[in-house]
Formats: sequence, C-alpha cells, structure tokens
Amino acid sequence: MKAEIEYIFGKHAAVEVLTKRPDVVVEAHVAADFSAEQILTLLTDNKVPIKVLNLKNPPRRVSSKDAHQGVVLGILPDKLTVTYKEFKSTLKSEANEALLVLGEVQDPHNVGAVIRSAAAFGLKGVLIPPHNQAPVTGTVVKVSAGMAFRIPLVTISNVNTALRDLQDSGFWVYGLEGRGTTSTVSEKYTRPSVFVLGNEGSGLREKTKELCDELISIPIHPQCESLNAAAATAVVLASWSAQHVEALS
Repeated sequence: MKAEIEYIFGKHAAVEVLTKRPDVVVEAHVAADFSAEQILTLLTDNKVPIKVLNLKNPPRRVSSKDAHQGVVLGILPDKLTVTYKEFKSTLKSEANEALLVLGEVQDPHNVGAVIRSAAAFGLKGVLIPPHNQAPVTGTVVKVSAGMAFRIPLVTISNVNTALRDLQDSGFWVYGLEGRGTTSTVSEKYTRPSVFVLGNEGSGLREKTKELCDELISIPIHPQCESLNAAAATAVVLASWSAQHVEALS
C-alpha cells in the first residue's frame, strides 16, 4: 500500500522539518517567486523534489486561503513515529523523566497542542495508540508548531499494556481526571512519571483509570466547570516541570 502523504505549510514549519527531520520530506511545492534562501538551500541539500506551487490546484487539503507563505511540503507522518520497543530502550527510569500517553484523544488540534506542551515542559516522549485516536497528520504537525519534529512520537499497540510495562520499570502513572483526589498543587513528583490523557468527552476508560497509581486534578474556580483537554494537560505538565527544571536543559 502506498504511503500516505500529509502536507504542511509555512516557512517556520518548513525550516523545522528540514532541519530536524528532513528524512520525512518527500516533496516540496514552492511559489514561482519564492525567495527564502535558507529553505531553498535546505531543499537542495536534502535532494527534495521541488514543484511550482499551483494555488488553482493546490496539494490535498491545502487551500489557497491558507497562510502557506509560498511553501508547502509533503511529508510521511508514519516516519515521524518510533516503535515502543525502540523508544523504551532509551529510557533510564529516572525521576526527571516523564511521558505523556494519549488515550483516545480524537481532535487533531488537541493532539498537536499536547505534543507542543510535552516538548515545552521537557517530557521524553508522547505515546500514541492506533485505535480510536487521532493519528499524526498535517494538522497535528501544524498545531504542534514544529514540536512534532523535536520530541519522540511513540506508537504503542495498547494503552493499558504500555502502562503496565512502564509501571514494571518504575514509572508512576497519573491519570488526568477532573475529579481526581491528587492535586497538581501539592503533588511531589519523586518518581519517573507517566501522564495519561483520556478522550475529550468521556475521559479515561474505566480499565485505564483502575491501572493508574493516582488520578490527578487541577484546582479551579467553582464558576468554571473544567478546562479543555489541551489546557488541562499543559497545566499538569507545567506542575511536573517546575519540580524538574533539569528536564528543560
């Protein structure tokens, strides 16, 4: 089966992928008057096939109204991910290591946003299952602001299986849960940590909740019912990162 190509656009995204992961870029569409020398040089150096960007017939899911800035790149998102086995061999199970596991997060904008937060707060990787989960697409990459090229995106076959294996390796698993009894304000993250984000509507699956060592929540004003998935994840990861500043180096 032919590999699926996703398209990303804009100068910032182009520089990020061509600098960090040029191996995933398979084609480029650039405007006839495009003059960004750095990008043109990177495309040439990495031997990326270049076509003239035709806005009357743009690449799939790219609109002439998009802020493409004269450059659209075709990437293979499958090549952005690594296997769990390969990734696990790089972990040291130290207190300053944390991971984010996605459990049926279905909005690609949320997936992109939490990947960006995970990279910003020094996490070691984002683990992504195949079922009932938004995959890594051009939208995910764009919303991540290029961070999808900087932090490992790890494919796992099953959320609960991965969590059990990480627990066996000494990781402490926190489920993000609005009614969780563990608070981000008071928690001391003294062990290697795993944070599990559930579905935007239904939250964590019951079996996953049961597996978690603790369910963690964010103290918020009573007039606000909850935060959305991406915002809540950012707050929780920031609380962990504040105690592990070495993860930001």
